[in-house]
Amino acid sequence: MKATSDTVVVSVGFDDIRSQDVRFLQEAARFGSLHVFLWDDELLRSVIEKQPKFPEQERLYCLQAIRFVHKVHLVHNLSDTDMLPNVPDVKPTVWVVTEYEHTPQKQDYCQTNNLRYEVIKQQQLQGFPDCDIIQSSTDGSKKKVLVTGSFDWFHSGHVRFFEEVSELGELYVVVGHDANIKALKGPGHPKFGEQERKYMVQSIRYVRQALISNGNGWLDAEPEIERIKPDIYAVNEDGDKPIKRQYCREHGIEYIVLKRLPKPGLQRRESTKLRGF
Repeated sequence: MKATSDTVVVSVGFDDIRSQDVRFLQEAARFGSLHVFLWDDELLRSVIEKQPKFPEQERLYCLQAIRFVHKVHLVHNLSDTDMLPNVPDVKPTVWVVTEYEHTPQKQDYCQTNNLRYEVIKQQQLQGFPDCDIIQSSTDGSKKKVLVTGSFDWFHSGHVRFFEEVSELGELYVVVGHDANIKALKGPGHPKFGEQERKYMVQSIRYVRQALISNGNGWLDAEPEIERIKPDIYAVNEDGDKPIKRQYCREHGIEYIVLKRLPKPGLQRRESTKLRGF
């Protein structure tokens, strides 16, 4: 990603953010330092004409965790969606929209206000390219921490888990491959393919690297563990399995079980409920 002096903005509600939204943010960030003007609940409700699926603080929390985003600004008033809101201390130079959000009025607004106007076409959002990863520490002082899971409907609970675990060291996330998730959880799983799930995980700034597992069963990440050689294997209460405990004990890896708690002030989320099965 090229560093530029441009201040890039997107202005939208981002209710129930999915991979296409993250891809859009990745593409928008290529134009410069990306600021998200996030519509609050009342504003979003007036635009979509229904109650937002996720409250503003949860949407704010998730967006702040995405590595392509420089800063998120909560917007309370917007007289016209074809105009940018007035946000203190932010002087946009580029407004980026999807082709579905594009209107001649937005383009005219940018011309009038001497802003560059960029439209991201749907074809540009295809696939799941690698994200720029955080550089590892050079002094070797940080421990390597590994977590595993399916991460099948990515939500704020996953973000919180990564945030907590990253405080223990450099975070590596092994995402279960499709065949193994189906074998463990049954037909219909996973809802999202392994490349898409890996992409969502890797887009979170707390994650140094995301990989897809090559093993099977509850210890499907064994080949990745042998390669990464983590100091710590962290799980939440749902992911705590005897086979994982035994493996860590036999290989001198610290095994840590974290309570499955949401970020303070946010609702607890479960992929099963969000998926509907």
